[in-house]
Amino acid sequence: MTNRNATNSNVRALVRAARELSDSVDLLSFAEPVTHVYNPLAYAWKSHQAYLGQVSEDVKVVLLGMNPGPWGMAQTGVPFGEVAAVRDWMLIDEPVGKPPIEHEKRPVEGFQCQRSEVSGRRLWGLFQERFQTPDAFFQDHFVLNYCPLVFMEESARNRTPDKLLPEERERLTAICDAHLLTVIRTLDPDHLVGVGVYAEACLKRAVQVEGCRANVTRILHPSPASPASNNDWAGKVTKQLEKAGVW
Repeated sequence: MTNRNATNSNVRALVRAARELSDSVDLLSFAEPVTHVYNPLAYAWKSHQAYLGQVSEDVKVVLLGMNPGPWGMAQTGVPFGEVAAVRDWMLIDEPVGKPPIEHEKRPVEGFQCQRSEVSGRRLWGLFQERFQTPDAFFQDHFVLNYCPLVFMEESARNRTPDKLLPEERERLTAICDAHLLTVIRTLDPDHLVGVGVYAEACLKRAVQVEGCRANVTRILHPSPASPASNNDWAGKVTKQLEKAGVW
């Protein structure tokens, strides 16, 4: 996709903030049971930068996820970045590198990855169906993750940020909260939508600090691990967003 917003001040601010976020989280260390940490903002930076280039000057809705999935953003550098949605709908297909230490069961293959991120397929599938084109979606919507890191145990099991050791979680939260506040101040949206309970809590915390005017709401997380998400997730979420006045 052509970066139609190359001179947009929002794009410049988000690119700068994402670089700072990436550099800051790279300085953190994590103890077992975490054995592998991926930072797609580093090895998939070109793709992430192309994604940030889609943000408009008049964002009304910001949707927030927790952290990257192994077959989504970990591969493409795009939040909820299911390969087909990013490559074929957003038309982003940039070279993707490798994390410094790669888990053999969770290889980073970039846009050659044959696995599909179900959460990303559901989320971007809903937007594709409703808005048809990425330009129409990005005109007043934007999606980001609270934490940019993927955490894995020796078995390759995913470990979410809320399950980290308290001192690790505290340091990570301080960095991610600061980034989230920067995004909210930059975009000044009308609505902040948490994709799941964790993201909603992050948004509520940020709003209390910032005292911003945005309405905070939550939608059902698209993960197949949630039984409620496996039966008409798109229909349920559409109703949630309509009830909240987002759509």
